[in-house]
Amino acid sequence: MASFEDFSKLDLRVGRITGVEDHEGARKPMYKLTVDFGAEIGARTIVAGIKSSYSKEELMNKKVVCIVNLDPKAIAGIESQGMVLAAGEDAERISLMTVDREIETGSKIH
Repeated sequence: MASFEDFSKLDLRVGRITGVEDHEGARKPMYKLTVDFGAEIGARTIVAGIKSSYSKEELMNKKVVCIVNLDPKAIAGIESQGMVLAAGEDAERISLMTVDREIETGSKIH
């Protein structure tokens, strides 16, 4: 089990997707996302395996919940600087975690 202290180490923020590109070098269908987290954090590149569930048009300007303090990880040659949170049984049926009201980019998840 994870303790509350473990959970509190994660920095969860609201980000707005401002760019979506195909990640051609990946084995699985993936996108290279540009996600804006506001003035404090800025824009980050995040690689996400959501291409089978979302079109580029559906993703543009969508506000999503992300982890922003993970160590960067190279995914098929691109450095991913965070993680977009999603739920689903498999890659074909993914649902991104979003916010249900208008809120500023960079807002902390509590």
